[in-house]
Amino acid sequence: MTAAPRPSREPEILRSVEGRVGRLTLNRPKAINALNHDMVRAMDAALRDWEHDDRVDAVLVDGAGHRGLCAGGDIRAFHHDARSGGTGSLDFWADEYRLNARISTYPKPYIVLMDGLVMGGGVGISAHGDVRIVTERTRLAMPEVGIGFVPDVGGTWLLSRLPGESGTHVALTTAPMSGADVLHAGLADHLVPGDRLPDLIAALVGAADASNPAKIVEEFAFIPPAGGLTGGLAEAADWIDACYSAPTVETIIARLRAHGDPAAAAAADEIETKSPTALKVTLRALRAAADLPDLWAALVAEFRVSSAALRSHDLREGIRAQIIDKDRSPRWDPPALADVDDDLVAAFFAVPPAGDLTPAGELEEGASA
Repeated sequence: MTAAPRPSREPEILRSVEGRVGRLTLNRPKAINALNHDMVRAMDAALRDWEHDDRVDAVLVDGAGHRGLCAGGDIRAFHHDARSGGTGSLDFWADEYRLNARISTYPKPYIVLMDGLVMGGGVGISAHGDVRIVTERTRLAMPEVGIGFVPDVGGTWLLSRLPGESGTHVALTTAPMSGADVLHAGLADHLVPGDRLPDLIAALVGAADASNPAKIVEEFAFIPPAGGLTGGLAEAADWIDACYSAPTVETIIARLRAHGDPAAAAAADEIETKSPTALKVTLRALRAAADLPDLWAALVAEFRVSSAALRSHDLREGIRAQIIDKDRSPRWDPPALADVDDDLVAAFFAVPPAGDLTPAGELEEGASA
């Protein structure tokens, strides 16, 4: 008896050209479109192909399903490498960060629908674009310190440039940002009601010339009232700026507890559940990123930190507690902020044994030599 043929697997990146628009849809809806290495490679290949394709005026990126654009990277793979000593995660991060850099300098309009969850790696493929669209369903977060990791994909560059100290608050608490927050923070350009997205997509792919998509998006965007559109971050700016301007994580927590606003105290409670090492490394990374000359410099620094984190106890333990065993009770080591000394933090910023992140252009030239 002949076995029935197995159904072919759907591509994890759907790629097409519709009208004058190159379309990329992340297609892992059960995983909220979490990125794996093949998806990063497929996105990068499409962008390289379309850069010089006269049929394509602009690129449109979205996520399959109704839960979000992208929930981040495939952290189960990180856990496997962290436990086994593998290097696959380093290869993934290197290609992912190069993709982030390509997006930031892409010569054609890069449009992205940041609907639903946009976390970690999802921020990297969206916030570096130039036509960034959020909705009332958007929840953007950088949750890394909760798993013993540090914001990457250019996250330190982005967060260090948010208004006041709001980026420090988002990084240390992992607090999600609403669409209004994201717009206020400058990480998005337009807020479009979620039920208008199908019509917006139709208008973009139906345009005879899609080289100025912002003009098309404006027809669907929500226009803020005269007083502007602000979210929770803007309303909390006073206590956020006063507390998070402190030079150490310990002092930030002390200021939050002393402030008197219940939201500040809740933020302190949240921070104290995170990896002490990741908190201190993140604060140093954010402060350093604020003085870096460009996104690429931040990505190089993040690659150093990510390489060190891969060999750390807290990344293994954080993923175990949150994703593998789901007991939500990580046992951090060192267990307290006071136990994380300057030498331990500094070790995360050393050049990794395999060397620094190499620009994609140098790799391509080397491959063709």
